[in-house]
Amino acid sequence: MIGISKLYCGTVEPSDALRYGRHSGLLPSHLLQFSRDKKPVVVWNVTRRCNLKCVHCYAHAKDEIFPDELSSREGKALLDDLARFGCPVVLFSGGEPLMRADLIDLAAYAVDRGMRAVISTNGTLITASVAEELRKVGLSYVGISLDGLNEVNDRFRGVKGAFAKAIEGISACREAGIKVGLRFTMNRMNAAEIPAVFDLLEEMNIPRVCFYHLVYAGRGSKLMNEDLSHEETRRAVDYIIDRTDDLHRRGKSKEVLTVDNHADGPYVYLRMLREGSPRAGDVLDLLKMNEGNNSGRGIGCISWDGQVHADQFWRHYSFGNVRQRPFSEIWTDLSNPLMKQLKDKKLYVKGRCTSCRWLDICGGNFRVRAEAATGDLWSPDPACYLTDDEIA
Repeated sequence: MIGISKLYCGTVEPSDALRYGRHSGLLPSHLLQFSRDKKPVVVWNVTRRCNLKCVHCYAHAKDEIFPDELSSREGKALLDDLARFGCPVVLFSGGEPLMRADLIDLAAYAVDRGMRAVISTNGTLITASVAEELRKVGLSYVGISLDGLNEVNDRFRGVKGAFAKAIEGISACREAGIKVGLRFTMNRMNAAEIPAVFDLLEEMNIPRVCFYHLVYAGRGSKLMNEDLSHEETRRAVDYIIDRTDDLHRRGKSKEVLTVDNHADGPYVYLRMLREGSPRAGDVLDLLKMNEGNNSGRGIGCISWDGQVHADQFWRHYSFGNVRQRPFSEIWTDLSNPLMKQLKDKKLYVKGRCTSCRWLDICGGNFRVRAEAATGDLWSPDPACYLTDDEIA
């Protein structure tokens, strides 16, 4: 994650993270990406079932019951292990997590064991009563996915009326006092909706938005040719920076992040250098703390059936199953060659990445995207839009 508002607008300074010793167990949520110990934030896809049919779903979710999901008992044993291991955050995802009957009970269990619980949802199942239950168990955050307004979103989601129901879910969360944010995956079919998303953010007083770069996984693999070109990506990121800065200058600050393309970090820094920003040095310090892509290190994924993955997009490779071994043991077992390599990806990347001056800041970007596009997981990420001059 690249915090546009944190970096460009200065809502976070290097001293903020240093004050807590950069320990993940002590840092507040908005500073977790700058932790030194990189205890993994765990995405747990609690179910593969979903009431929508999103064209870019990385999980190939369907509206049917899958028999291999971890039981409530197994899930609580998993959460016990994650808490002992020191995982700061559990992100409950799917499929649609709210289609799992015991989701609220599992979220409460995670909170009781000292972890932050957040959910990633399409928002269509969040009523006022559901939002109140989520508030009562101490949920930290609800991320609601939208891929545009009205018919654009419904086309991506595969169900008419999905946008209207998601807006109801956002309103229910706001009324219940739960922090809620938007999740938007950028591509050529919806990039023109980014201005409208910023308008919605302001109109509904939504405090946070994450703009995701497209990852070629699951059904999203079929959209590879719909990914933004390098020039289109630069324009989109510049627009996101400009709108974030405009909101900040007008006293309507929002937390704005871009996700899944760590070239965004150097890009923001280089823009600030060109603009003569006195904060450019601080931004570079924060980017060094962030360390770029953390798949297999600072973020991990557990599927509905207990399989452990480097991140939620890397489902074609499992390091093991929590039904056989605890996550903490699987995650620290460096006898697995890939797990060992992911702990320090910079040693294995190829091509232009090897001589890139931003390698320590980017961390090699998304390996799963490189593998999907080229067949070689250590080749350069094709979504890196920095020019040869910018990385020299």
